[in-house]
Amino acid sequence: MENLSKDLWNYKFSHIYVEKEALNYKLSSKILEFFNQSRLVEIDHYKDVFCRSHQNFVLQKNSPNLILAVKRNNFVYHGSEMCDSFGNDNFYYTSAVMNCIYNCEYCYLQGMYPSSNIVIFVNIEDTIAEIEKMLKIHPVYLCVSYDTDLMAVEKVTGFLHRWMEVSREHDNLKIEIRTKSANFKAIEEIACLQNVILAWTLSPQKVIEEFEINTPSLAARLKSICAAIDKGWKVRLCFDPLLYIHNWEKLYMECVETTFNTLFKRKVYEVSLGVFRVSKDYLKIMNKLRVNSKVLAYPFETSNGICSYDEKHICQMVNLVKNEVKKYVPENKIYV
Repeated sequence: MENLSKDLWNYKFSHIYVEKEALNYKLSSKILEFFNQSRLVEIDHYKDVFCRSHQNFVLQKNSPNLILAVKRNNFVYHGSEMCDSFGNDNFYYTSAVMNCIYNCEYCYLQGMYPSSNIVIFVNIEDTIAEIEKMLKIHPVYLCVSYDTDLMAVEKVTGFLHRWMEVSREHDNLKIEIRTKSANFKAIEEIACLQNVILAWTLSPQKVIEEFEINTPSLAARLKSICAAIDKGWKVRLCFDPLLYIHNWEKLYMECVETTFNTLFKRKVYEVSLGVFRVSKDYLKIMNKLRVNSKVLAYPFETSNGICSYDEKHICQMVNLVKNEVKKYVPENKIYV
């Protein structure tokens, strides 16, 4: 790939595989024009490429390709039990993009998917139609950036702009946009919406450098957060996942201090804390892919199919970070 920069705006895919049906969509034309130096390959179904055998997720991260497809079913999913609903009923998520342009060593996607190629479903309007049907029955709390980072690829997809339009039309729809990017500028011209939450994942700079490959620095993320709050957006800070690594106490205490010193009395909407946890089945695959990983070397304990640290370490980490955050944020705004 050429011109791979930290913000990834010039992220180049050597090949773009496009379902024949997807060629009929305007978004496909827009994306193909954006990556006009890439080789176009027509396919019948995205799984013919995405699910082929003998792929290596980690190796593909060095040179992933792009797949444009039409989503035919499963437009909306119930929220994962490993994720906090923040007190919201009717918790759902949707995935208009599969996989992420970043390469975090601890990411569950490498255990979930057989390929690190990125799939963009170009028929987002079908997902929106499904959500609007649900909104006629009950309110919806929807996470739109679970299995990817939509803000990081907004220049390519425009999906966040579309979700903002939908949010503006339905006050019984609340949307969370999770990101590690520093790309608030992609949506800064949009007037803030009270039913949209921008949720930034924050990590110590050492963690970013060692385990969150290609992601923006902590300083760059905080700069975007400041800009978003100054524009009136609700911002949730996510110290999640907390990683039990060497010198973790010092690293996370410094991270919290740096975060709130940078924000300088700006009010955050909420803060969430969570330790590393992953499906037992996913972890088994991840360990095979990253045999030398420091993050995955911990002797994890398993409960109800979910692997995480032992209770002693979980309590130590959560309590330390929570106590640090409480210096800046009321306890009723902190979710664990």
